[in-house]
Amino acid sequence: MDWRSLPSLNSLRAFAAVAETKSLSAAGRELNVTHAAVSQQVRALEGFLGLQLVAREGRGVALTPEGERLFEGLSSGFETIRETVDELLQDDVARPLNITMTPSFAVSWLMPRINDFRLQNPDIELMLNPCADVVELRPGGVDLAIRFGKGQWAGLDSELFLETNFAIVGASCLIGDRRIDQPEDLLDFPWLQEYGTNELTIWMERQGVVPKGKLNITHLPGYMVLEGVRRGNGISATAKTFLEADIASGSMKVLFEEGVYPGTGYHLVTRPGVKRPPLKAFLGWMRSLRSEQAQRDGEGG
Repeated sequence: MDWRSLPSLNSLRAFAAVAETKSLSAAGRELNVTHAAVSQQVRALEGFLGLQLVAREGRGVALTPEGERLFEGLSSGFETIRETVDELLQDDVARPLNITMTPSFAVSWLMPRINDFRLQNPDIELMLNPCADVVELRPGGVDLAIRFGKGQWAGLDSELFLETNFAIVGASCLIGDRRIDQPEDLLDFPWLQEYGTNELTIWMERQGVVPKGKLNITHLPGYMVLEGVRRGNGISATAKTFLEADIASGSMKVLFEEGVYPGTGYHLVTRPGVKRPPLKAFLGWMRSLRSEQAQRDGEGG
């Protein structure tokens, strides 16, 4: 199509609004612009076509025969555009909201709260994908990824949601009275590690620890790791925030803990651009929970 042979869309919209309302002022209100701007667009369209399209009639305007013919064609074209856009929007709203997050985050933070979102938004269908893999965000696919890190993912929008640090933890029933002073003191314990992650290796390397033999590591789905730690089946490296209640009760011990680095924690990661309504609703719900928690923390402090 030779787009240069067509007048601007703005001028066509302005003319169609004038033709519908028979008033420059009313058309301006419909388009949220001044009547002078509408008049300028219509004159530009007439200049492009070399035809008079509207004429003054009392306090309003009337269409010339050429204007009537153009409006008939525009009405049909704009109606087809509107129907197509409506279909696309309905399909987009109807598509399930696809969210991926680590299994640990899903079990420890999201699932205990998700019923609240469902009650507030019964028409939104959810597709939750607890997965340790970093899933690519593509149009029509995953809408939101909840990822742990510093928020530096190229080409994506990232918003810090839950600032936390990693800690090496173990159940009191497993640790008992044993003194844990050096990272090497952990080598004799069984370790539980989530499939697809390597927190243990990374932590050991940062501490400069070189195991003399093969470590006793059991790889588990993320939803089983924390429960295994609570039962005393092994120690693990995990986000401290998920075990705050256990630590406070004394049933869990923090053996080693990294500092909280500003900006490090769980982020809400999305593609740039306009967010579809179900995603906007979910992000709004998450932010409201964050605000409520911050308020409680402030009152507690």
